[in-house]
Amino acid sequence: MQNARTLPSPVKRDAGIRDREAARPFVHVLADTSDKLAGVCSIVEEKFTVAGERLDADPRLSQVPFAIVIRAELRDVDTIAAIKKRAGKLAKAKKRIFLLDHTSHISISQAYALGATLVLPGPVNRGKLLAALSDRADPASASQSEGAQSDNAVETAATAIASMFTSVTLGQPVDVDGARKAGRQIADRITQHGLSEWLATVRRHHEGTYQHCLLVTGVAIDFGLSLGVGRLDLERLYTAAMFHDIGKARIPLAILDKPGRLEPEERAIIATHPAAGYDFLKGHDNISPEILDAVRHHHEFLDGSGYPDALCADSIGDIVRILTISDIFAALIEHRHYKPTMPRPEAYNILCGMNGKLEKALVASFKQVALTR
Repeated sequence: MQNARTLPSPVKRDAGIRDREAARPFVHVLADTSDKLAGVCSIVEEKFTVAGERLDADPRLSQVPFAIVIRAELRDVDTIAAIKKRAGKLAKAKKRIFLLDHTSHISISQAYALGATLVLPGPVNRGKLLAALSDRADPASASQSEGAQSDNAVETAATAIASMFTSVTLGQPVDVDGARKAGRQIADRITQHGLSEWLATVRRHHEGTYQHCLLVTGVAIDFGLSLGVGRLDLERLYTAAMFHDIGKARIPLAILDKPGRLEPEERAIIATHPAAGYDFLKGHDNISPEILDAVRHHHEFLDGSGYPDALCADSIGDIVRILTISDIFAALIEHRHYKPTMPRPEAYNILCGMNGKLEKALVASFKQVALTR
């Protein structure tokens, strides 16, 4: 059985071919079966220099790759152990892309816990994989060093969110301090480099629920900074944003990340997530009432048309009002592979049209976050 996919000896190649391949970024592929290894290598080698090995073989990678692509079953303890054995090399690669056949919350969370910078669940999609690898693949990019720092903040936050989802799925306590620390790192990045960089970085690495949670946190932080909120209120805001959708860990991924319009019964299931998140978190001693309130009520509107409690006007607190605007805006500008990303001015116009549902003064203040910050 073939344990690795190797390229023909360069000695036998035309000099021009060698030069072109030397200029191409190097990608290392890992897989738990020969068929998976061959399939991924055949895609990646179209645009990159490739080496590959089976996860059950002894680690033999010496050169640090630009990217590592892993296609494996993450419900298998031996596979997880084999990936952890390569943790040192994994950490040095700028991109760590996990391809998952089994698209459960646990598998996705496990991938991020193992160091993924991007998880692509479902059948292997050639176009998406090459696009993910090609984005900023030039190692000579002048902005790569700065981008890598921002990527690290994304990875820390994504790992914290993955950990939260896993905790809900397994019925274990959430690492509140870890989520708060990740939120603080996002705040530091946005303070230094602005919201637009954060949005671009998140879109580059994540899709679906994880992308949404990261976008909402970034938008809420920038909104809070623009309003001049104090340090403690900013901490409450980004912690609430990190936790706001934790109840979605109870929603089947087939519904949660469904492309296109949801059926009425699917929308009803989605609408259970604020109360589910609140019920899970309320037993934690180190989560404040303000954060619990934001988790439960971030889909409430001033006119009483929201859920789950149909609150209105004075019953809705300040953090909830800020978070709701941030949540809606982030949802509108998310990058989805099945539809184009909505421009920020168009998304802001939709917020302006939600008369009676959102606080008018806050929507007006949000304009600079949406359009210019």
